Amino acid sequence: MALDKSEGVVKGRVPQVPRAGFASSPGAGHVQPSQQLPRPAVYALFVPRGLHRFHQSKQSHFLTFSCYRRQPFLDRLDVYDLFLHCLEDTRRRVDWRIYAYVVMPEHVHLLLSEPDCGTLADAMRDLKLSFRKRVPGKPQGPFWQKRYHDRNVRSEREFGGKLRYIHRNPVKRGLVKEAGDWKWSSFRHYTRREKGAVQIESEWTARDRETGGLPRIFLYPR
Repeated sequence: MALDKSEGVVKGRVPQVPRAGFASSPGAGHVQPSQQLPRPAVYALFVPRGLHRFHQSKQSHFLTFSCYRRQPFLDRLDVYDLFLHCLEDTRRRVDWRIYAYVVMPEHVHLLLSEPDCGTLADAMRDLKLSFRKRVPGKPQGPFWQKRYHDRNVRSEREFGGKLRYIHRNPVKRGLVKEAGDWKWSSFRHYTRREKGAVQIESEWTARDRETGGLPRIFLYPR
C-alpha cells in the first residue's frame, strides 16, 4: 500500500468521507462506511464583495477567515493548540460535523457541515469570540477580520478539491516539506487515523462508532 503524502490519500485504500456532506437530504452529514472520497478539484481563494450566504441548505461549507489585515497572530505553538481546542469546544456546543481543517499563521480553512444548533454565522461568531477571549498576549486592536469567506460545496468533485487544498496549504506555503509534518491540520487523521484535538467526521470515525471505540490500527507508525 503506497502513501501519497502530498495528497492525504493512501493509494489502494482511500480514506472515505461523507456523500451526505454535500447532499441536500435532511439529517445529512454523518459518514457511512461505504462512502468514498471524492475526486480533486481546483480552487482559487478569493473573498468577493457583496457576498451572499446560502445557509440551511444541508450542504457542506468551505470557510476561510483571516487575522486582522492578514497579520500572523496565530503563529505560535500555544496559540495554534488553543485554536484547535476552541474549535472542538464549538463543535460540541453547536453539533458541527468537521470534515477537514488547517490552521495557518494568519488564516484558517474549515470544511464542515451546517450546525444543528443555531446558524453557521452564529457558530462562527462564537468560535472567533471564544478564541479571542482566551488567546494569550492579545494584540492591540482587532484580532480577526470582520468577514469570512463561505462557499457551499455542491458536488463530490468540489468536496475532494477542498479537502486536498486544505491539506496542501502548509506545503504550498513552504512551512513544511510534507503535509503530515504540519500538526495543525486534519491530514494525519486521514492518513494515520490519528485522533487529534478536533473530532473529524470521516470513515474512521464512523468505524469507531460501530466498534465502540476499539483501538485503531495505524496505517504506518507515527
